[in-house]
Amino acid sequence: MKRVYLASPFFNEKEIACLEQVEKILMEKDLEVFSPMRHPLPESVSVGSRQWSIETFMDDVKHIKWAEIVVGIYHGSYSDSGTAWELGYAYATDKPVILVHIEEDGVSNLMVHEGAHANVTLTTLKDYDFATLPSSFYQGKMT
Repeated sequence: MKRVYLASPFFNEKEIACLEQVEKILMEKDLEVFSPMRHPLPESVSVGSRQWSIETFMDDVKHIKWAEIVVGIYHGSYSDSGTAWELGYAYATDKPVILVHIEEDGVSNLMVHEGAHANVTLTTLKDYDFATLPSSFYQGKMT
């Protein structure tokens, strides 16, 4: 069972719905998934405090190191800076990044899609082979 870190924004209903779809697909593939949205800090840690900031950062870094693969949910040229950082850190630590493009006809930032080992859509993620990790390049519009 491969270990996957799922990098994604989850600040509105659309982002959460996409995240839940990707989680479902990954779990159906029998992957062990760490999704930060599913692992909040204890209620004793006040959201927005310095302690919350440090502990959230350290927990996410720990789990990116733990992962064998990082799957990133990408909403086109709109990007969550935290997700972008997670993807960059994964790339810098030689983790293969599988980038899921939500906006199939959207525009992608070259730093995000070029840093990915594979560029897939939500539809093609269902058939993606996590055992062999085939590489694929982004074919859409770029910025």
